[in-house]
Amino acid sequence: MIKNFKKSSLTLTKEEYIKKNSNYLRGTIVDDLKNEVTNGFDGDNFSLIRFHGMYQQDDRDLRVERNEQKLEPRYAMMLRCRLPGGVISSKQWLKIDSFATNNTLYKTIRLTNRQTFQLHGILKKNLKNIHQILNKMGLDSLGTANDVNRNVLCTSDPMESSVHQECYLWAQKISNFLLPQTKAYAEIWLDHKKVFSTDQEPILGTTYLPRKFKTTVVIPPDNDVDLYANDMNFIAIIEKKKIIGFNVLIGGGLSIVHGNKKTWPFLALELGYISIDKTLSVAKAIVTTQRDWGNRNDRKNAKTRYTIDNIGLDVFKKEVETRANITFELIRPYSFTTRGDKIGWKKDINNNWSLTIFVQNGRVCDNKDQLLKSGLLKIANIHNGKFRITSNQNIIISEILIENKSKIEKIAIAYGLIKKISKLRENSMACVSFPTCPLAMAEAERMLSMFITKVENIMLKYGVEKEVIILRVSGCPNGCGRSLLAEIGLIGKAIGKYNLYIGGNRIGSRIPKIYQENITEKEILVHLEFLIKNWSIYRKENEDFGDFVIRKKIVKEIINPIHDFWS
Repeated sequence: MIKNFKKSSLTLTKEEYIKKNSNYLRGTIVDDLKNEVTNGFDGDNFSLIRFHGMYQQDDRDLRVERNEQKLEPRYAMMLRCRLPGGVISSKQWLKIDSFATNNTLYKTIRLTNRQTFQLHGILKKNLKNIHQILNKMGLDSLGTANDVNRNVLCTSDPMESSVHQECYLWAQKISNFLLPQTKAYAEIWLDHKKVFSTDQEPILGTTYLPRKFKTTVVIPPDNDVDLYANDMNFIAIIEKKKIIGFNVLIGGGLSIVHGNKKTWPFLALELGYISIDKTLSVAKAIVTTQRDWGNRNDRKNAKTRYTIDNIGLDVFKKEVETRANITFELIRPYSFTTRGDKIGWKKDINNNWSLTIFVQNGRVCDNKDQLLKSGLLKIANIHNGKFRITSNQNIIISEILIENKSKIEKIAIAYGLIKKISKLRENSMACVSFPTCPLAMAEAERMLSMFITKVENIMLKYGVEKEVIILRVSGCPNGCGRSLLAEIGLIGKAIGKYNLYIGGNRIGSRIPKIYQENITEKEILVHLEFLIKNWSIYRKENEDFGDFVIRKKIVKEIINPIHDFWS
């Protein structure tokens, strides 16, 4: 039975009115670009530029100082590239590096856990330049933010097998199929001439989706894309080294609002199996069902998981079957055993080499310990293959010819790109947070490296320094750091304060439970020392940290997040 489905009597959110009146995402962005009085975008355009792949930010470290000087905040844009599957050529990397160095405030590149890169600190006057640079390289940033299907993830490194190549191609197909069709992006950023009466959005609709929408294509047994956190997922089923179809899972998501029990994280649910020829029609049916039935009155309850809770999974499934003209078959057997990236060297299907480099928090920059940005730039100048960004914020230099392997290895060693790190650090992750994210409540990226060192010392003290613990930090509860799929997850509550969650599992199929609320880093380390000490003493053979704290009932296992997460 459909619960509370009719919402026509309720007031639409401000964002819905913005979309409705935007003229297919144009708004008055062109006018704002001409306004040299401010470095920011006004009114509705602040929201609309997100559909074009940009967020307006300011340096929060400078807010007080600039306010005292009666200056506006130091506004600048963050731009996120659309890069389904995370593949970029070395030549493209060179141009992106050049723009970051010469035209951004921070001069860095940020690899995201959505398998793409983003540039922080772009002044408004330089926006057209970067869009046109991307366009000349065959790239764009359309649909990487706001209420559309975001960058499509797939299992990393297409060169690992022919099946991985198929997976990558499907990520591209799905991404292109679900893209906004408006001509606004080309008109505003690429100076294309406006053609009247040509805009149509047959899939996304005139007001686009109720909320952001995330998609993955994944090959078991590697869950390197954290599929359970995504709205729509296609799990490859393979016969005779070919993908014959997909198991379809929907409704995953991790964002919450502190203290709001009407919000909760959720793991993607199984719909059923489809043959490969039905993939795009099923994708369209799922997206349009969410488009039509999602909550447009409350953005906090607008994601796919809330639609499913509101109408029921069976009703959602039946509607998808009707729209796609299919009947889901029973789920085919699948299992996941690993998560994360295989750091280091490996051969590919063409007997070339690839090198996966760990990138702390995805931040490509130079510092006293590692000249990562300079090293990758030097490699890009001699490498004719690809760079591949992973869902764990790392980078793969792939398709390295045997004659170039030793050259690239020497560069990587000389610049500190190859160095020994703990399994704890290798599996850590943080969102950007301060100083640029307007939603940040506490530090994440800037605190994680030293925090990991402190936890490493605890693990060394108790003889478990070689073990894996999935540890992640998010500066706020919006889920960007995927802390709610970690064995140890920190979520910012206030400056210097975090909620501590424990009890997720190694493969990312269990949500952790809150253990302590609103505590300092010092307090967190005291709790972690107690927990790690007990794990080292009382765990079963090869028992993971997350499984241990559940078995010992240190926290309650979350079976149904709707009921268990806040209890």
